[in-house]
Amino acid sequence: MKTTLLLIPSLLIFITLSSYSPVNQISKINTVQPGVPSIFEISSGLKEALQIGTSKSSDQLSAVNGYFGNAAVKILFPPQAQKAEKALRGLGLNQLCDNVILSLNRAAEDAAKQAKPIFIDAIMHMSLQDATSILLGPKDAATQYFKRTTSASLAFTFKPVIQNSLNKTGATKYYSDAANEYNKVPFVKKMNPDISDYVTQKAIDGLFYEIAQEELNIRKNINARPSPLLQKVFAFADRSEQH
Repeated sequence: MKTTLLLIPSLLIFITLSSYSPVNQISKINTVQPGVPSIFEISSGLKEALQIGTSKSSDQLSAVNGYFGNAAVKILFPPQAQKAEKALRGLGLNQLCDNVILSLNRAAEDAAKQAKPIFIDAIMHMSLQDATSILLGPKDAATQYFKRTTSASLAFTFKPVIQNSLNKTGATKYYSDAANEYNKVPFVKKMNPDISDYVTQKAIDGLFYEIAQEELNIRKNINARPSPLLQKVFAFADRSEQH
């Protein structure tokens, strides 16, 4: 009997402390309030939303003119080369500069085709706690999660694709020609003819920009929640934000 009595307070303490974790708190609410999603529904719903958002972003950007036709993510000359671009255009080399810009964006569009499986892998490895923190976190919580978990893989995967595409589309030649032409101008700071690292980073930045737009849309737009599970999970997030 003494052993039993000693164990009961310990068990009560454990239950009390456990109830403060976000996961257990949501589970506890779920048993009392109908309509509140369980932690597993939150995880499944959020993963469904993220798969929709990342797939849509990847598909949009990997299409022809996905980058080139989108002013928000269109890749231009690197900042350090914009002075060179201006000088080249002043010399009548507009077509050369236009070819460079088009080729950079075509390379990014090629690379974006490789993004979807990387995002899916990150989603599959998302923990229950990750899902809850993202759902109830800032408006860009999912985008920030992807930046933390996929940036290195995206760079590793994109770089050779972009390098190959730059060669295929002629960007390497065009940019090298532009750099060589500019470097002939007396007394100017020489332009680096290697542009693959720059395009890789800009391609990744554009992808995260689009994902952020999709994340914001599903958080703000009820019509962007096609399934009952998404409606339930994000309605819960909406109510939580109001309190």
